[in-house]
Amino acid sequence: MDNFWQTIKKPIIALAPMEDVTDTVFREVVLSVSEVDALNVVFTEFTSTDGLCHEKGRAKVIERLLVNASEMELLKSRGTKLVAQIWGSDPEKFRLSASLISEMQIFDGIDINMGCPVKKVVKNRSCANLINFPEQAKEIIYATAESTPLPVSVKTRIGFSRINTEEWIGHLLETAPKAITVHGRTRKMMSNGPALWDEIGKAVIVRNQTGSSAVIIGNGDVCSYTEALERIQQFDVDGVMVGTGVFKNPWMFNKYPVEIDIAQRISLMRKHITLYRNTWGNGKDYNVLKRFFKIYLNGFNGAAHWRDRFMRANGFDEALALLDEFENNAAI
Repeated sequence: MDNFWQTIKKPIIALAPMEDVTDTVFREVVLSVSEVDALNVVFTEFTSTDGLCHEKGRAKVIERLLVNASEMELLKSRGTKLVAQIWGSDPEKFRLSASLISEMQIFDGIDINMGCPVKKVVKNRSCANLINFPEQAKEIIYATAESTPLPVSVKTRIGFSRINTEEWIGHLLETAPKAITVHGRTRKMMSNGPALWDEIGKAVIVRNQTGSSAVIIGNGDVCSYTEALERIQQFDVDGVMVGTGVFKNPWMFNKYPVEIDIAQRISLMRKHITLYRNTWGNGKDYNVLKRFFKIYLNGFNGAAHWRDRFMRANGFDEALALLDEFENNAAI
């Protein structure tokens, strides 16, 4: 199967996998306001290999890999690549999960999470804690790659309790991953302090020294398309992955900054709420939606008042009625 990491048009700009954020609904919302060449790879939420391999638990966990028909149509028309991200600690469960994902025939790649810093997953020798166990990490990558025709990539950090960029990236490169995304913080740093892009640059140097063809993607503190291009040029990475920066501006994946008025914000918010309701109904907590409201309700007089009212809304009908009220009051 095609290793799209090598054939995709550069620069690579990706939307990061984020828990309770990058489901099929949010991906479609962002894609709908993004230029094709300014966002060319998107990731699912990270999905547990333990859950995928559990006969009873699979039905719930596999929702993280849901792709709406409308999103799939958008992906195909744009040529945007969709990558499923998985996490865990058992190589055999990675093997089975990769095979299952391949059989779904909707993903362009599989990414292994070796960067999430959350305590409850790290304690199980998963995600960022695999930095402390390089041999286990290698087994996981090998097992995944052996059981899928899809290109396998890794998302990771520059160390666990200390910076260990060159040694750790060297270990990963031994397994010939097709791409490595490097978040410029250690696990100990969590999301605190500035991302250390000099360390991300070291990962590129290690890749070049080993003669590897792996693509290196930088991640951390990028909030605009212009910033992404600046990082690519300065640190010689093949691309940039944007995470929380999208919360400041979901329209950021455009080559030229666009002025977004209130009408556009409310229109996209309505699309987001409606698509979320149509996709998940009562099967997913409505309150998850509330983390997105600040994206749309900012930058205008009275924004704080309206945010407060939307945060107190108790369901889809209330939220959509509030949007009607807002539009009538704002005369947009």
